Parts: sequence; C-alpha cells; structure tokens
Amino acid sequence: MRSVDIAGGVTLTELGMGGSQLGNLGRESSDEQCAAAIDAAWQGGVRYFDTAPHYGLGLSERRLGTLLRAYPRSDFTISTKVGRLLVPTPERAAVWDDGGFAVPAMHRREWDFSRDGILRSIEGSLERLGMDSLDIAYLHDPDDHWEAASTTGIGALIELRDQGMVRAIGAGMNQSAMLADFVDQCDVDVVMLAGRYTLIERHATVDLLPRALERGVAVVAAGVYNSGLLSKQDITDDARFDYGAASASVLARARDMAAACAAQGVELPEAAIQFPLHDPAVVSVVIGARDGVQVDQALTRLSCRIPAKLWGEIDAIAHRPE
Repeated sequence: MRSVDIAGGVTLTELGMGGSQLGNLGRESSDEQCAAAIDAAWQGGVRYFDTAPHYGLGLSERRLGTLLRAYPRSDFTISTKVGRLLVPTPERAAVWDDGGFAVPAMHRREWDFSRDGILRSIEGSLERLGMDSLDIAYLHDPDDHWEAASTTGIGALIELRDQGMVRAIGAGMNQSAMLADFVDQCDVDVVMLAGRYTLIERHATVDLLPRALERGVAVVAAGVYNSGLLSKQDITDDARFDYGAASASVLARARDMAAACAAQGVELPEAAIQFPLHDPAVVSVVIGARDGVQVDQALTRLSCRIPAKLWGEIDAIAHRPE
C-alpha cells in the first residue's frame, strides 16, 4: 500500500482505519470483531490508526492500544484527539452513554481547550493506549471554541510537539472553513476533514485544499461515504447524509452518480473511497470498520480500477445546477 511522509517524519498509508466502531459506535462491537478488524487492516498494509477519547468514552483507545501491542511501535502511526476531557461519573454506571456509543456512562465529556485541559487529555490518552508518545494529536471538533482552540489549545500541542511527546499536530472537524483558518493562522502539520470532501460534497475545494497544498499541510479525509449515502450502490429513500435524512436533490445526485458508475462497471462506494485521494493535498482516507469483513471490503474498494472517463462524468453531476 502506498504511503506518504508528512511533517515530523510521520508516515500515513493511503488508507487509515478509524476507531469509532472500536468504541461501540451505535451498537456493541465484540473484542473478537475488533481484533479481526485490526488484523485484517495490518494484513492489508494499513499502518495508520485513528482514535479519540470521545469514541466510547475511552473504550476505543483502550482496545486499539491493546491490539496494537502485537506489532512493533515503530511500524505504525497512531492519532488521537484532544478537546473533550473524560470526567469520571461512577454514579451513572447504570445509565447508557448519550453520545452515540453503546457503553455505560462512567464518564462525561467536558469541552476544554485550555493548556491544562490539553495536557490532561494527552496524559489520559497515553495511559489508555499504553504508549509513551503519539504520532498525531488533533484538536477535536473545535467549531464553537475557535478562540481557545487556536490559542491555548494549539499552543499546548506545539509545546508537546517541541518536547517530542507528539510528532505532528492539527485539528479534525466536519467543516472545511475553520480548518482553512487553522492552516492560515496556526502552526499545524495535518488536518482531518470529515465528510466535506466527497463525491457529493466539494466545499473544501474552495477554501481548505488549495491553502493546505500551498502551505504544505497534509489533509486526511474521513467520512467519505457521507453518513452512509455513498456506501452502497443501491440508494434507498431513507439514506442518510451528513448525519440526517438526505434531501431529494442529494438523493437524485447520488443515484445519478451510481448509474454512471454502473455503466462503467464500477460501484458507487468504490468511487467514493478513491475520490479524495485525487486531490494532491489529500494524503490518506480514513474508514471506520467494525470487523475484518468491513476492512477487507474497504481494501477491495480502494484497489478497484476506475476508468478516467468516469471521474469527469461524476464531476459533471456534482457541479450541475440544482
């Protein structure tokens, strides 16, 4: 599998594995499923793994750290995120987490982009992962916290980078505009963009991608299926887009893209997973997976040959007037 070296000597494979489902996103994932996912990823050449304290209130970090101990630390890259501290709430052990993960609410999430909050977050992540340093640390979803995230937050990460605790720093969000501001105004090495540079969604081409390329900041693309809309060839009326119900116009575009793919002997998700990598600023695509079958599926989709003509047809559909 192809890989790219970014700032700090960090290496990212073109496919990375996201750890949200290791944290029981939506429903429980068994230890066996998680182990099979990591094994399939490793066997397929994946060497980049992403997680966050937010995912399962630390469960994803604990599982990922345990499973990766089977491999040499120097052979893989790991990223996690800061900005949400996990505050113990043992009195809520009988209550289910309300953040979308099937885990007991033994902690609550508390926004904190202060220097102390960032340092405490990194310390907690290292403990859960069982590691003494990180490859990448992202400010996690600082949409409503620009002032703190762009000052004390990024400042603390720079401090940790200078100390060698973290090799590369940046931010991860579901919007491109503020990530472009981080690229313009802060000393970041890499950003993770979720859902905003896909077959359907092209906003990042206006702001983030050209600025990142100009400044030498690497872009990692996540959420390439847009909440599931682009994950299947056959698109149902109840398909979801950007965490909600897809509109009629979005459904029509996606179906027209699927038809264009079928005419070229390709399936829509195969085009979806490969699309972001065509931009020179994008170095990796991160896909969430619950088990080995889903990992193998992603690897197959990534390796599928897509005729050059198809990209032009998809672009025409994406840019046609409403």
